[in-house]
Amino acid sequence: MGASPRTRVRQLAVRLPEVVPGIVLGGAGLLVLGILAGLAVDVSALTGSGAYVFGAALLLAVGLYGSTYSIDLKALRADLRGVVAAVTLGVVLKAGLIAGTMVLVFGRPEYLVLGIAVAQIDPLSVAALTGKGRMSPRAQSLLTAWASFDDPMTVLLTIYLAGYAYTAAGHEGAPEISRGAGGDYATGLLFNAVLLAVAVLLWWAGRRAVSRLPDVPVVRRTKAGGAVLLVGAMLVLAALNQLMLGVALAGLVLRAGVLDKAVGRAVGGAFLAAFLTLGLLLSHGVELWPGFVLGVAAFAAQAVVALGVMPLFVRGLERRDRIALGLGQQNGITAVLIALTLERDFPGTAAIVGPAVITVNLLHGTSQALLARPSRRELSSDGERHSPYDQRTGTEADTETTGTQTEPDGEQSVA
Repeated sequence: MGASPRTRVRQLAVRLPEVVPGIVLGGAGLLVLGILAGLAVDVSALTGSGAYVFGAALLLAVGLYGSTYSIDLKALRADLRGVVAAVTLGVVLKAGLIAGTMVLVFGRPEYLVLGIAVAQIDPLSVAALTGKGRMSPRAQSLLTAWASFDDPMTVLLTIYLAGYAYTAAGHEGAPEISRGAGGDYATGLLFNAVLLAVAVLLWWAGRRAVSRLPDVPVVRRTKAGGAVLLVGAMLVLAALNQLMLGVALAGLVLRAGVLDKAVGRAVGGAFLAAFLTLGLLLSHGVELWPGFVLGVAAFAAQAVVALGVMPLFVRGLERRDRIALGLGQQNGITAVLIALTLERDFPGTAAIVGPAVITVNLLHGTSQALLARPSRRELSSDGERHSPYDQRTGTEADTETTGTQTEPDGEQSVA
């Protein structure tokens, strides 16, 4: 017989840390804390300060560097054509679909930036998903690379299209987010290239110099400190000048074992700080209906791109993998950080993006739960309904069932 409802609740509580990473629970807690703090203290002057603009940009730079730093380069090369299509054509198409929906429904041209802000997939959430055995290794690698590289692409689109949305909304001049990016797209690319070239040159020169020294503790400490200092200086310069493409590309090159812990801690800290700040801004009010529409549009746009466009560039994916990619939209740190960065130029952005992030992730969680449910054919072949939290091992399940494929974590796959 299946487990009782009370037993299922206990089993779900045990599995919660596996399904939801601790840092996500911490972010949720800090979000609530930020809302409470914002209700108690007036933070209306926060977004008008230069320190806020720099702080939001620095958090964004840390998140982007961490995203590309964690990419498996071998996996990236294996499906390079599909990844390039996803982070170029896919990102632009998703942003257009989402932004078009928002402008069509609400008739406000400044909502163009909202479509771009949530067009990416959160790599932290993807990391939690890909260990559950619901996708093939190839599809996992594709989604991971997609999630990591679409972050800098959406940031670039946000920076350079914010000026158009700002003018279309009736404002004069350029928005704050675009002023440090070099003034125009070509100049911005040049500045990003200069930042990347200087960082890579210093990185190469430093490693070459250290390689000639004896391998003793003081040299290893100096090497580690120099690497952290160089990356930190690059992130600060990028935040001051909105040079996010250079940071994203640097994550593919500036890599070393001594940076692993530092990058992990920095990204975790940025994630928590972002949700705390988002809570402070949400305490001023929440736009539930625009946020809901934005979230649904983002989730639907991912399905359109993954099911309609990606098969043209990635051949041989199984039906299950195609469906999983179509349901793969998740929003997290990058969407929040973009919202925080846009808040000064487009007040109320956080009030809409916050509910949209929650909507997207609720839709994702619901779709994954439905995807993991066994089909009627599988249930009839089993002869009884098993709890999705059944604690039997895959071997035991195989010996007790026929015609049913069992995933490594004990869950039945869906044909």
